[in-house]
Amino acid sequence: MEKKASKTETKTEEPIQPQINLGFVGHVDSGKTSLLEKLSGVWADTHSEEIKRGITIRLGYADATFYKCKKCNLFTRDKKCPNCKGEVEFARKVSFVDAPGHETLMATMLSGAAIMDAAILLIAADEECPQPQTKEHLIAISLIGIKNIIIIQNKIDLVDKEQAIKNYNQIKEFIKGTIAEKAEIIPVSVKHNININKAIESICNLPVPTRDTKKEPLMLVARSFDVNKPGMDLNKLVGGVLGGALKQGILKVGDKIELRPGIKIEEHNKTNWKIIQTEILDLKTGSKSVKEVIPGGSIGILTSLDPSIVKSDTLVGNIVGHVGKLPDVFNKIDLEIKLLEKVVGEKEDIKVDPLRKGEALMINVNSAITLGIITELAKGKAHLELKRPICAGKEDRFAVSRMINNRWRLIGYGVLKQ
Repeated sequence: MEKKASKTETKTEEPIQPQINLGFVGHVDSGKTSLLEKLSGVWADTHSEEIKRGITIRLGYADATFYKCKKCNLFTRDKKCPNCKGEVEFARKVSFVDAPGHETLMATMLSGAAIMDAAILLIAADEECPQPQTKEHLIAISLIGIKNIIIIQNKIDLVDKEQAIKNYNQIKEFIKGTIAEKAEIIPVSVKHNININKAIESICNLPVPTRDTKKEPLMLVARSFDVNKPGMDLNKLVGGVLGGALKQGILKVGDKIELRPGIKIEEHNKTNWKIIQTEILDLKTGSKSVKEVIPGGSIGILTSLDPSIVKSDTLVGNIVGHVGKLPDVFNKIDLEIKLLEKVVGEKEDIKVDPLRKGEALMINVNSAITLGIITELAKGKAHLELKRPICAGKEDRFAVSRMINNRWRLIGYGVLKQ
């Protein structure tokens, strides 16, 4: 008698690179950084001023790997099931981006949103919903094109049942008619580890965007820094590091790359921007070195650039790609701008006034931030002279903000007018 072939389940292998970039957004002090630590084991606020003030100032990053216990149907970041102590299987690898919630740091949040595939919107259960930046962040990520959202109703341990239900209903009313209308709302207490496994399950069920690796590579630079320690032996110095996310294509060790718009050069009392070229010496995903990277998750590029020109995020806003293959650099742009009905981020409802010739606007595109002065207005098109050049393509969306009550407030978005 022949033996029947035994059926064995094939386990999903853990990829080297994270599969998705997931951002944390929401009002200040809603618990974004604390939840990130619970999910990843990493406290992202490491800058001295962040620690002192207790708020996120720069973009924070962390990777996490999640697993599933099929027996208990439980999702966890532990390599053993916390319930039955049994074996778990790989579920998903994620890169997290922690964006600041403070109203004065909206530009940084928009830069971070440019590298997000999906977002977790945190709302504190002990506050009225929506808070100004809750509304501002939701509109901002929708303008940029993020469609997949998970809502975390955090701090449920600070309220009673009636208050939690009231806040939940406020959230439902707030998201009605928005891109988050059908988003899952998960009550969570980070402090007491309540429903963290449910949040992980929702993260693991997010759709992974379709990636195009056949296009020319295009990476958005969200951080740049010098990893050399003070007093290091000159012979051991390494080049500058670029951090960010690859939108399309493949980058490999040894590739010759360029950065646009490049670096700021002061010559003959004039300010110019110079496109720079370098070589990829190493590629990092998490703490691992790899020979090549594809879109998905945050990556780091070790270059041959002088460390002095990359330190303190000097090159944030640049786009990286193969030499001669990147979009154009613009010192002036024609934008077709669609204005919102009301200013975003203010407690009171303020109508968005028409654009004015001569006014200054803050422009965010990809991970770049610049200031544009309107020199001409005609038929829904604004001509802007830029204080800092940007590298952008015709498919990119530009977030447009105006100074209102001494704060930059989001008032609309634009696309390049061809």
